[in-house]
Amino acid sequence: REALRQYFGHSDFRRGQRKLIEAVLGGRDVLGVMPTGGGKSMCYQIPALCLGGTTLVISPLISLMKDQVGALNEAGVPAACINSALSFEEMRDALYFAGRGQYKLLYVAPERLTAPFFLDFARRVPISMVTVDEAHCISQWGQDFRPSYLKILDFLAALPQRPLVSAFTATATAEVRDDIIRALG
Repeated sequence: REALRQYFGHSDFRRGQRKLIEAVLGGRDVLGVMPTGGGKSMCYQIPALCLGGTTLVISPLISLMKDQVGALNEAGVPAACINSALSFEEMRDALYFAGRGQYKLLYVAPERLTAPFFLDFARRVPISMVTVDEAHCISQWGQDFRPSYLKILDFLAALPQRPLVSAFTATATAEVRDDIIRALG
């Protein structure tokens, strides 16, 4: 609640947020299905602030990453993103600072996870949680299926220690939820 107040200026959680946040902070993987505007991002941003290490946020859209990182930085939360809009030097610098523990949240596209330079980085840095935003993209039943999302489980297996895993979406039929749970192990 203190992080919610300090960084985001809210005095209380929205419906469903506290339960998801407490589950993550209790060491459990979670799948959060909440309506658009329901505060899904808070459900991984608050735990990221409370956990040690860095939280990787897998996000499908560069514009979404930029908006999230901009809002977090404005709130005083150290965050960055790695995406194809960055130059090699900008990407290298972001990974350097992330490797030194200067970012609590690092946003990446799912395609980045299989890049050797990123996997090397992820194996060296303490990653406390991997969050999948817009998790319906994992499912072939979902509206925005992206095959690279199916590589997340391989990425997790390649890390020296499995971090917590959380996934969030506003769109999830029973089939999509089952696909997400299965694809993330």
